[in-house]
Amino acid sequence: MKSETYELFRNESVDAIVTEIEHELEQRNESPFWRDKVSPFSRAILSVLIPLREQGLLFTPEGKKVDELSPELFLDWSDFLSLKTLAFTLSHSNEAKKLLRTHLDNKSCEKYEPIDLSTLGSYLSRYTVDLENEGLDFPIANYNLHQGVSNVIKSLL
Repeated sequence: MKSETYELFRNESVDAIVTEIEHELEQRNESPFWRDKVSPFSRAILSVLIPLREQGLLFTPEGKKVDELSPELFLDWSDFLSLKTLAFTLSHSNEAKKLLRTHLDNKSCEKYEPIDLSTLGSYLSRYTVDLENEGLDFPIANYNLHQGVSNVIKSLL
């Protein structure tokens, strides 16, 4: 992976990263079907990872602390089930005004500032994720579609 890609994830905005992903999609002449899926998916993930990066509160889907936003962490969260779990984790954290469901130390979790979940929520609801009941499943076809999207992103990065 190019060192510029790591710098991009470490320092840039949602728009800058998504623009670079879109540029890579065009360079590789990716199918319009995937282009239409990759950008909104990337924007949804980054809409919450960038604020977590700015707060110094990044973590893996397993809840382990991570020091910087990297392409690998982005790909870890690109699993559709992980992304759904992240949405609920942050929703509960917003209500509690404290980061929940992680292995980060309590002092760090107390510094959590609520994150706007509207972009992520809109994206997930488009793919029939029930945003009221975490226990409800979503159609397996949507999971499979997002595995394809994740694979396209993986090939770009």
